[in-house]
Amino acid sequence: MKRARLPLLAVFPVVVISSVVAVPFVVGDHPLRWESGSVIPRLVLNGDDGGSSTGSPEHDGTTASGGSPGATTGTAKVDKVDKEWKKGMPQWGAQVYWEDNPDHSLKYVEKQARLHADYLVGLHANSVSVTFPFYTGNRSSTKIAHGDKTPTPERLGHVLRIFHEAGLRTTVRPLMDEKSLDPPTGWRGNIKPAGRDAWFASYQKFLTPYLKVAESEKATTFVIGTELNSMEGDAHWDGLVDDAEKLFGGEVAYDSNWDAYVQGPVTMPVNHLGIDAYFPVEADDDASVDTLVKGWQKWLDRKATGPLPKITLAEAGIGAMNGAYDAPGDFYTKRTVNPQVQANWYTAVCQVVRERKMSGVYWWSIYFDDNPNTKPDDKKQSRLDFAGRPKTEKAIKACFTSDYAGPGNAASP
Repeated sequence: MKRARLPLLAVFPVVVISSVVAVPFVVGDHPLRWESGSVIPRLVLNGDDGGSSTGSPEHDGTTASGGSPGATTGTAKVDKVDKEWKKGMPQWGAQVYWEDNPDHSLKYVEKQARLHADYLVGLHANSVSVTFPFYTGNRSSTKIAHGDKTPTPERLGHVLRIFHEAGLRTTVRPLMDEKSLDPPTGWRGNIKPAGRDAWFASYQKFLTPYLKVAESEKATTFVIGTELNSMEGDAHWDGLVDDAEKLFGGEVAYDSNWDAYVQGPVTMPVNHLGIDAYFPVEADDDASVDTLVKGWQKWLDRKATGPLPKITLAEAGIGAMNGAYDAPGDFYTKRTVNPQVQANWYTAVCQVVRERKMSGVYWWSIYFDDNPNTKPDDKKQSRLDFAGRPKTEKAIKACFTSDYAGPGNAASP
């Protein structure tokens, strides 16, 4: 069916906008972005034909049968999810952030994919989103390009295939790296290409082989853009999305940064909207889960009250440290480790997803080259890492095994 432009809920009052602008830590890009003028994320961490489309297979999250499954994954097996995702069910997942290393063999890539698939199955997840970087020049650049850390479409296909073997619903999510954008004042949300025709043409050329491999490997969702605040609503998106839908038969989505979501309508010609949700809550480190839930509900109520079945929390997370509730997406700061802060936040966010009948949540994040079964090295790694933190993992398992049946098919317009 023809997609409709997503108006996203009502613009909220000027007084609210004022309060948002006043938020001291300024926001965030995801991994963790603080809005323009704040502590920016590291992330953004710093070609190729993906094969042609194979028609329009069902994109319902079931295990892929296309491609050449046995040929590339060998005889190694992965664990299977408790119950494969179907339309109307909640998406319980995690973001796997992959900065590829071309020196890594395909055997290594497949080994890591199996490791993460088994870990996610152990958490009772049914979904996974594969996020990877692409690159640009400065904020006015019109060129989009691969980099050494951008996986090729072929290697991405191998990873998707292994996740499908585990029965996981898959999302493909390219993310603009920010290292060249003069952070912290420059970030992906305030780029100003000198020529938008050229920018969109370059972006489309970059996306095409990834859309093809997403189709051939039966990914369920392709995220056409993430946190591109300054580009939202541009008429060029109509043509780009139209062309994407000719290559990819699944759900085409856009992931909005939380500040853009609460400050006004996010109008994008896509099937589904995700939110990179780092809503700050003023609360002490020993705050109850109920207090955190109320803080989240206040933010969401500024856009709409009641169920939000068409919204997915594309990213949610927080640092396992003191003082994190005021700035949940702060990637850089390393205060005293406090695992309970992170565990309580995860419990609260999951409760919000259920109460507002959302489509689901993806926790940020797991790094592809890490071993998720080992304890994080808090001297080197981000406090936002959750793998290997027993209290947070317990909270995730409780969330993913809850009795929430999902938003129903209303999640798909």
